[in-house]
Order: sequence, then C-alpha cells, then structure tokens
Amino acid sequence: MRILGLDFGSVTIGVAVSDPLGWTAQGVEIIRRSEENNLKKSIERLKGICEEYNVERIVLGFPKNMDNSEGERAKKTIAFKKRIKKELGLPVVMWDERLSTVAAERSLIEADVSRAKRKDVIDKMAAVYILQGYLDSLANNKE
Repeated sequence: MRILGLDFGSVTIGVAVSDPLGWTAQGVEIIRRSEENNLKKSIERLKGICEEYNVERIVLGFPKNMDNSEGERAKKTIAFKKRIKKELGLPVVMWDERLSTVAAERSLIEADVSRAKRKDVIDKMAAVYILQGYLDSLANNKE
C-alpha cells in the first residue's frame, strides 16, 4: 500500500510517496501553482501521481500555529482536503506539520545545499518529513 504525503502551500504543493511496504517516504516533486485559488491543474497532476504509484491514502500536512490554534492557512488546507477527497476518491489524513519545513531546511543546510537549491526542494522535503512522521506513527502503534 502506498501513501501520498502533501505539503500544501499557497504557491507550491510538495509531494512525497511511501515505499510499497510503508516504511520510508521519498520526495517525488513540487507542483507549482500559478494562482492560489485555482487548483484544477494541481488536482489533475495529483490524480496522475496517485495512479502512477497506486496510492491508497493521502497524508496532508496540517499547518497549526505553535499555540495549537488554526489560522488562515489551516482553513485553506481544510478546504483543499475536502476537494481532493472528493475528486481523488481517497481517504485523507490530516497530519500536524509544525516544524516540518524547519526540519527540512535544517537537514538541507547540514547537507551543504546552497540557498538557491534549498528554495527549489524545501516543499518536497517538507512533504517527506510529514509523510515519514505519519509512517513512523503507524509503525510505533504496531509495536
């Protein structure tokens, strides 16, 4: 069973997918959006990715504030969840993404990736962190 991980932003959507056994997350791509409120092309691309990888579930990063409140970005993410659940016909799990971008940035800095290159891959890496956190929680619940 493959699981898709998404980091939904106003300009990009970071995409990661699990291995077939559900142990590890790998970055797939970044979907760039020309308009924040026009999701048609993004959803079409997600459909293609889901078909290509035989995805059975989606994990969507949920951007809560550090005080656990939900801001404007969280509301947009909830609306996106409803739309992809309807259009892709797959279950969607919301996953707390606080600090996922910070962790991704830190690991890219430690790998000595230049600032320009970090900007190109940060959302994909954040999707990997979101998905890997979810996969780890599944593994820990089995023990």
